[in-house]
Order: sequence, then structure tokens, then C-alpha cells
Amino acid sequence: MGRQLTKNFSLSEFKCRDGSYVPDEYIENVELLAKNLQVLRDCIDRPVRVISGYRSPKYNRKIGGARRSQHMLAKAADIKVSGMTPDEVKTTILRLIKEGKMQQGGLGHYRSFTHYDVRARKARWSGSGIKDDRK
Repeated sequence: MGRQLTKNFSLSEFKCRDGSYVPDEYIENVELLAKNLQVLRDCIDRPVRVISGYRSPKYNRKIGGARRSQHMLAKAADIKVSGMTPDEVKTTILRLIKEGKMQQGGLGHYRSFTHYDVRARKARWSGSGIKDDRK
């Protein structure tokens, strides 16, 4: 499952923390997500680390994720960029969306990471109570 989705992102980076892979029916979603994250990566010229990609429904419940989380559709990634704050990452994504280079979608800003997703509508939020789901 090490298939390359883009120049810098492979499918395995998006697998669930419980070990389950992105289901076949969501491959197009994760391909679109990776394509958009590649635009960010190319713009900032720094590695973008996916700390949470696809989540199985069971795992999403376990960590207290949103009931209709885009992560369960492989449309979302929580990301970190070394040398950039989550706010700087969010600001860069907003600029790329405004320039028409990244898809409008969900953008959430947290203390230790930035959430981006490729849902069909605009959504913005800031959170503090959501925990980083890496164990």
C-alpha cells in the first residue's frame, strides 16, 4: 500500500492509526486530498506531515471525532509542517484557496496542527479541545 498519490504523498501516509487502510470506495477522495496537499507542499517547499488521515468509523468513535467526520470518507487530513505554526499553515492554505490553487473545503486550526479537507462546501473553525490523535 505504498502507492504514490502525488510526488510527495503516498497512500500509506493516510491509513488509519488503527492500522486499517483507506477503503477502495474512498480512493478518489484521498487522491483529491493528496493533490491539494501537494499544492501546499510545493508552495511552502517543506514536508507536510499527515498526523491523521483516514479514520475507520470505530477508531473515529474511540478518539471522540466528529460524528460525521470527513476523515471517515478519506477527505480530511490533520497536518503539521516543521518550522511553521498551525496558524501560518492555515493562512497559507487560505491564500492558496483564494488564488484558486487549492480546493475550497474545511479548514480548522488547532493548537498543535491544522485540519484541511476537501468537502464540497466551505467550513472554517478553530478548536482547542480536540486532541492530537497520535498515540
